[in-house]
Amino acid sequence: MAESVVLDPVDLHLLRLLQNDARATYRDLAAQVGVAPSTCLDRVTRLRRSGVILGHRLELDPAKLGRGLEALLSVQVRPHRRELVGPFVERIRVLPESRTVFHLTGPDDYLVHVAVADMADLQRLVLDEFTSQREVARVETRLIFQQWECGPLLPPSPSAQSA
Repeated sequence: MAESVVLDPVDLHLLRLLQNDARATYRDLAAQVGVAPSTCLDRVTRLRRSGVILGHRLELDPAKLGRGLEALLSVQVRPHRRELVGPFVERIRVLPESRTVFHLTGPDDYLVHVAVADMADLQRLVLDEFTSQREVARVETRLIFQQWECGPLLPPSPSAQSA
């Protein structure tokens, strides 16, 4: 497990602002946080180097790209051995329909978030790319009606850590 990084209130404020708008300029960030632009640049650079900031992503609307149906696929792999699951994960990750792949504990081994054109496309994906694989024992599909983004990710507050 990666070691956590010590963050002060200015770092936390910068992270909150950047998670809400990763394209904000250093000048705008500095003004909102109350530091000089050069200090802001130094702090964001340190947060990148320390691995707190992993990158910047462009968020797209799947429906506007012709992928208006999203689903979660619970996948059970048998036997669950490294030599089978490694290639399985890589095969799933490169599918254009795959959004996110989670390795889980419990009865299911993987949860795969997919975006497809319609029900026929979802059926094709499940049958051709998942259940046709020898190592896939079971796939359970759940449609996503709606999703919401949550607030910015910040470290636990000191009171939550001592509880």
